[in-house]
Amino acid sequence: MGNEMMVFMVMVIVQVAFAGMIIITKLVMDSGMNPFVQSAYKPIFATISIAPFAYFLERKTRPKMTRSILFQIFLCSIFGITANQYTYFIGLNNSTPTVASAIDNLIPAFTFIIAVPLGVEKLGLRSIAGQAKLLGTIVCVGGAMLLSLYHGKVVIGQLGFHWKYEENTGKDVNSSHSNFFLGPFLLIMASLTYAIWLIIQTRVNEKYAAPYTCITLICLMASVESVIIGFCVVPKLSEWALNPIRAISVVYNGVVSTSFAYFLSSWCIEKKGPLYVSMFNPLLLIISAFISWTLLREKLYLGVVVGSIIVVAGLYGFLWGKKMETGEEDIEVNKEKMKQLSKSVDLELQLPNSNDHHIESKQISSELAKTKPCEDRLSKIVERDHSTGH
Repeated sequence: MGNEMMVFMVMVIVQVAFAGMIIITKLVMDSGMNPFVQSAYKPIFATISIAPFAYFLERKTRPKMTRSILFQIFLCSIFGITANQYTYFIGLNNSTPTVASAIDNLIPAFTFIIAVPLGVEKLGLRSIAGQAKLLGTIVCVGGAMLLSLYHGKVVIGQLGFHWKYEENTGKDVNSSHSNFFLGPFLLIMASLTYAIWLIIQTRVNEKYAAPYTCITLICLMASVESVIIGFCVVPKLSEWALNPIRAISVVYNGVVSTSFAYFLSSWCIEKKGPLYVSMFNPLLLIISAFISWTLLREKLYLGVVVGSIIVVAGLYGFLWGKKMETGEEDIEVNKEKMKQLSKSVDLELQLPNSNDHHIESKQISSELAKTKPCEDRLSKIVERDHSTGH
């Protein structure tokens, strides 16, 4: 019971950490920080924070690096960090934290859509599990489309509480709704690139069993890529200057929401599995929406609320189907094991053990040896009687 509560609390902390990343990133971008600059700093601090763990924990167990694995890690850096960050941060800059955290729930559905053609996942439409996964995916995408294309009237207005720093940014978080299509569209693309990264990363993990070294190399490559692209887009050095709140933002994003969250998520996956971890994604939506409404004075629109509910419902439908599929696979594996065990038992019953057979042979030989003297005596008596004429 204590271990279950510990895993639960850790997952809540992870979601709070992610929500903090979304809020503080939105805040500094509203104050004028360029998304390309934000994207360049994050992997740098992530590399610095995770590299010591890779060195001390895996220096003796690190497998040999090949060109094929290095190329796949390079692809992970492009899709998992560089492309993902640009689309996510620019989308967040043109949207709200609530919309961003709602669209994050599309990642399992996109991963499923990509994995089916590659043969990693089975569609299985004849089973209830396969139908649930497909229906959950469709509902998720439909909710994201509604959230992107329709806002409607304001359901929950701005809170009367005002955060002094947020007021000093000079930008209303709700003003980004004027470009309501670009923001959600880029956030959807961010979920798509993240899903592609998950597929590639799974194959890397199968060939290169050094997760901390792998994530360090990914962040290092992404740092070089992001800095080059960032200086091409934002060449002015003054744009790269870090005031206190910007410094807090990039350090927090690199250390807490990347390294720290990665460690905790990996531990929870080891304890309870990936399905359990995925079930906490909607909690990020609730936390982000509350903090954004409280501190950033975000308005909640009808389309955003309804679309978010539909996305979460689709996510849980997909996860339910995935859980059923996993249970069915476990049952099939157990049945196969029982068949193999039954065959081996039948074979042992039909063919006696060689040791037992050897013991039985020795016992029979011993008994025959005991009866040999009696047979000799009987034969002598018969010969004597025959010689005397009887």
